[in-house]
Amino acid sequence: MKKWQKISLILLVIGTLTFIKTAFFSTPEPIVPKQPIQEKPLPIQNEELNENVPKSYVNVYFIGQNDNKEEVYKVVKRPYLAKTDGTKLNLSIKSLLKGPNEKEKAKEIYSEIPQGTKLISIEETPEKIIINLSSDFEQGGGTDGLYKRLYQLIKTANKNTTLDVYLYINGKQAEVVGGEGIMINQPLSSKSLEE
Repeated sequence: MKKWQKISLILLVIGTLTFIKTAFFSTPEPIVPKQPIQEKPLPIQNEELNENVPKSYVNVYFIGQNDNKEEVYKVVKRPYLAKTDGTKLNLSIKSLLKGPNEKEKAKEIYSEIPQGTKLISIEETPEKIIINLSSDFEQGGGTDGLYKRLYQLIKTANKNTTLDVYLYINGKQAEVVGGEGIMINQPLSSKSLEE
């Protein structure tokens, strides 16, 4: 036998043994169908997990100054949680009566609504809303102060509901407000104080 025949025979035997070993003695890997690579989902935002994180806000009107040092109505936001705050109007009126917070006061934002003013009730129906305030709302401040507090109330109410809003003082619909006798047209709107 020639040398090249011996090498060919050896290679043939090695190839045959390798084939027999892999075909009969090794455990085959399971065939897994290819699946598309799935992107990892983004982590859920904290506010989706925590129901106490506000999802919206109410607008409340106080008084401040613009860049020209003129008095203007300043809108501030308060976090709103439907689960605990009731309606947006309810929270906005309570926030209005509470007044500006310390941070807002530091920016010279203030309210003309007297501090002792109490919210007796807010009665909401599908047609209208009645805001019933204590008579403290009418006390002090003069004519200018009364106009400002009425506009604060009107702007806050109209910003937080689309229904007609009526102002009652101690259970009676307000037609004249304060000792100065400011006439008020109801429901509350931007034209309520026009004669």
